[in-house]
Amino acid sequence: MAMETFPVLVTDRLYLRQLTLADAEDIFTYFSRDEVTKYYDLESFTEVEQAEKFIRSMLTRYEKQEGFRWGITLKEVPERIVGTIGFHNWQKEHSRIEIGYELAPEYWRQGLMTEAIKVVVDYGFQLPQVHRIEAFIDPDNEGSRRLLLKSGFTKEGHLRDYFYEKGQFVDAVVFGFLRKEFSAEQ
Repeated sequence: MAMETFPVLVTDRLYLRQLTLADAEDIFTYFSRDEVTKYYDLESFTEVEQAEKFIRSMLTRYEKQEGFRWGITLKEVPERIVGTIGFHNWQKEHSRIEIGYELAPEYWRQGLMTEAIKVVVDYGFQLPQVHRIEAFIDPDNEGSRRLLLKSGFTKEGHLRDYFYEKGQFVDAVVFGFLRKEFSAEQ
């Protein structure tokens, strides 16, 4: 499948677009906050160059057709990134892809990520080679658990010492959403 132009997604309040290096300052601003990286497999950023590296890795992933990462903006301020959401770990031979996301804390609990995840999941299931969308979260990440359940995902299991992050093994809870479940909701 050739991907000529990066897909832009729109919701009532949000505009999801491709990241650019010009977004590095916005991404650095929230990725430098410990409450954002608490459940993330990255240490809090200490310099803007880390945000630039993050953006470059997302652009490369798209160029190699390994995934997508949208910058989340409010419609009225499309130049300012308030979070990102996207797909990675695309296992094409198994027709599954993993979703990940984060949002600047000042935008938490406003339903913005619920809007974003809905349109991104919809896009994911339009891809012919995606049968399953999965998410792995920290068992203590209550906000993410609620978001996934509200968005149609099913909790499938608790994986002990599944990831090695920040110098230690950590558990993960896996959630899945199947194409047939998504189709049934439509």
